Amino acid sequence: FSTPGSDDIRYVLDASRPYLEGRDDPLVVYLPAGSLGNEWQAYTENTFRGLGRVVTLDTELMTLPEMEALLREAALLYLPGGNTYLLNHRLHLCKLIDYLRKKVAAGLPVVAFSAGTVLCGKNILTSNNLNIIPTTYFKGLEASPFNFNVHYPDDPLARAVRDDWLSEYHTFQDNPVLLLADGAYVRVTGRKTTLVRGPAWVLRKGTEKQELAEGEAVQS
Repeated sequence: FSTPGSDDIRYVLDASRPYLEGRDDPLVVYLPAGSLGNEWQAYTENTFRGLGRVVTLDTELMTLPEMEALLREAALLYLPGGNTYLLNHRLHLCKLIDYLRKKVAAGLPVVAFSAGTVLCGKNILTSNNLNIIPTTYFKGLEASPFNFNVHYPDDPLARAVRDDWLSEYHTFQDNPVLLLADGAYVRVTGRKTTLVRGPAWVLRKGTEKQELAEGEAVQS
């Protein structure tokens, strides 16, 4: 997702239900490493109550074996927003990124929005964030062959500015970029990427961006 809901996380909950309902005390691993505080932790735990048991994965206070053990038990990984560069930096610094990438490739379901969505791409170089760390880690989870750009604007002038700098990505990189407006929902299942709903576009190297239709499978 680009956004988690409408002033809430209803989109996240709806996408999580198929992986949690009917299971006995399913574990939701919440990974808010892109944020500077933990102000959303209590809200997340309360909102998932009755659907799944939320445990926060803390990349700074947990050991690598502790984090890996959590992910082995997880029914779902929830990646919220924040700063994508901070999120990726912390995952690399604690050395969890390689294990996490393997778990996702092996089928661990991931529900993500904003910075979490950008992390799911081949790399994070199409994030809207500033590299405030600064980090030198740019490789993403590679859950998709696409890169992601979220919060794609409605205003035509703002879109033109965004398109201009995103086109510079293709000066050095070849993979396409999915542009997700707020409210957009993309599902990745194996090699198949589908726009479930909302406004979204695909930007391929050397071509104009193409608007996607709901239900359309996007070719990489």
